[in-house]
Amino acid sequence: MTDTPHFPLSAVVGADDLKLALYLTAIDPKIGGVLIEGPRGMAKSTLARGLADLLASGQFVTLPLGATEERLVGTLDLDAALSEGRAQFSPGVLAKADGGVLYVDEVNLLPDHLVDLLLDVAASGTNLIERDGISHRHSAKFVLIGTMNPEEGELRPQLLDRFGLNVALGGHTAPEQRGQIIRRRLDFDSDPQGFCAEWEHRQQSLRERCEQARCALASIPLDDAALAQITERCFAAGVDGLRADLVWLRAARAHAAWRGAGAIAGEDIDAVADFALRHRRREPSPPRPQQPAPAPAGQDASPGEGQGQWGEMPAQALPVGARREVPSWPKKP
Repeated sequence: MTDTPHFPLSAVVGADDLKLALYLTAIDPKIGGVLIEGPRGMAKSTLARGLADLLASGQFVTLPLGATEERLVGTLDLDAALSEGRAQFSPGVLAKADGGVLYVDEVNLLPDHLVDLLLDVAASGTNLIERDGISHRHSAKFVLIGTMNPEEGELRPQLLDRFGLNVALGGHTAPEQRGQIIRRRLDFDSDPQGFCAEWEHRQQSLRERCEQARCALASIPLDDAALAQITERCFAAGVDGLRADLVWLRAARAHAAWRGAGAIAGEDIDAVADFALRHRRREPSPPRPQQPAPAPAGQDASPGEGQGQWGEMPAQALPVGARREVPSWPKKP
């Protein structure tokens, strides 16, 4: 748990879809993290930081924009390895995030190879560093939360697909909700400890509910009936690959655990459908423009049809043997 008070997740107004997606990844980190899309000022970092409070370690680590690969994965001291016969490892961001939340703001602005590396480690739960034949391996089990503003650039589809869930936040908030958000923020800023104490009972209830769901998760079967529904709907949505099916099934099971149910039901499948499909659903191809049919043999195409030439006079038949008269110019005197 961090010493600095942070805004409790239970006090966040609105953003119900995003809060649900965060709860599900806290229940089953194997879902693969959450990609949050939305404009600035939508409290994305506040929500991600609040998620850390629902995990056992409470660890929250931010990847700085402009971080290098060594800063991310850590470094090996080769001199120490050669002189002392052991690998001396300096931990990076991935090691510090173990057991907690790794928050990557503006993930779409990171170099693709770093995003690839992040997603690989998030999926495997292990970070492997190799330098000149020397290697070091350490645990890196964390919930990956990435944010992006689509107006500032997109992620490649291959990288989008590897985020488990995707949630989009709208920038237009109703006046009543805006007032509640501002009031709670002002109350927190004026007295962080007092505000957190006021919300501690609801925050503790949220922690307990997530913990109970985590404990119940393994007892909920990934049954064939639920899988059949999901695979049919993934096929209908035209998604590429099979990651959508797996993520959707895991998220539906986590949702059943969140409800306190013993099996996956249709409402669980429906509740997480958009989270799993939003960034994977294939857009329908635009209709191809229809080419005009060629004119029948022996008929001329009218202007604007086929390859008709605008402004040309229709051809005229000449009698056989007829000679076209060419006007002669008068000779010079």
